Amino acid sequence: MMLIYSEERADALTPAETAELIEGHAKVMSDAAAKGILLGAEPLGRTTTATTVRVQDGQTLITDGPFAETKEALAGYYILECRDLDEALEWAARIPTHCKGGRGCIEVRPLPGLPKREPKPAAEHAVSRP
Repeated sequence: MMLIYSEERADALTPAETAELIEGHAKVMSDAAAKGILLGAEPLGRTTTATTVRVQDGQTLITDGPFAETKEALAGYYILECRDLDEALEWAARIPTHCKGGRGCIEVRPLPGLPKREPKPAAEHAVSRP
């Protein structure tokens, strides 16, 4: 799983940079779908739309917003069925929301709970556009 972290400031990207970013994500998703390894990819709503749930001493505590104040927030994800970490890192480097210019980064983590399965043909993958 590739977790995408990004700044949420309204002035973080120009309209041209935003269009380039969307185009870049569409290309990565299209290429991964064509290879048959795209299992999912979605942007997330802004942290202002988040609600955090904690249970402490049997009490449910609900808080508006994310769990912590941070400069970068979880902005979206990709789930790709890669053969190994090296392939996952190659795909992560292609994701256009990255550490360039201090605007974000990609965290790569395995999903050990998913069973191994044969990739679907590219035509069966629905590509979601950010």
